[in-house]
Amino acid sequence: MALLEVKNVKKIYTTRFGGNKVEALRDVNFSVEPGEYVAIMGESGSGKSTLLNILAQLDRPTSGKVILKGRDLSTIKEKEMSAFRRQNLGFVFQDFHLLDTFTLKDNIFLPLVLSGRRYEEMEQRLAPIARHLGIEKILEKYPYEVSGGQKQRVAVARALIIKPQIILADEPTGALDSKAAQELLRLFSSVNHDGQTILMVTHSVKAASSANRVMFIKDGEVFHQLYRGNLTDEQMYQKISDTLTVLEAGGEHVE
Repeated sequence: MALLEVKNVKKIYTTRFGGNKVEALRDVNFSVEPGEYVAIMGESGSGKSTLLNILAQLDRPTSGKVILKGRDLSTIKEKEMSAFRRQNLGFVFQDFHLLDTFTLKDNIFLPLVLSGRRYEEMEQRLAPIARHLGIEKILEKYPYEVSGGQKQRVAVARALIIKPQIILADEPTGALDSKAAQELLRLFSSVNHDGQTILMVTHSVKAASSANRVMFIKDGEVFHQLYRGNLTDEQMYQKISDTLTVLEAGGEHVE
């Protein structure tokens, strides 16, 4: 059974004065199996950010369905949505979204605090994650005292600590230097190897080449998909680059 199903999702925005309608998503269909690592790519304005917002339940589709673990998300009431996100969705953003007045540990604990978890349970959950991500020695520091790469590791820890059904990552390497970006991608591959499902929106061919499947969005639809199979990261990188070249040239077919 698929973990996530997106069925005939359409999103139409009406301009401020109602004069024009913009079709951000036309007819999006795909599914994600438990344990998959999927990257979503596309040109600016292709609809990928709109799609991520709908998956994160920060926006609602005009029509169509998003089903997570058999549950149609449109049936969740607004007042229950925040709790649903905290319990099921882990988020990793380009700009980290850490609170400067909280220690790194307290930033990681925040979703569990909001869910009413006991401190002992939070500590027990954090210990193996901190070891795995190599952040044990910086937990008492504040965000302004650590590097961008360390901030992003903390953001990953915050996403993992809720034991999410799926991690949604929005340009997670966008604010990192090449070394920190490479470290983050290794971490994503590692936690995915441990069974964590990841869906990542990215402009970076390097980041996408670490995924096991890449979906390309064009004009509000899934235009093409690449599967890793036995390809190396380098081979995957080349296939992604070739596909993007076709997309940018307005091509209709990808080998």
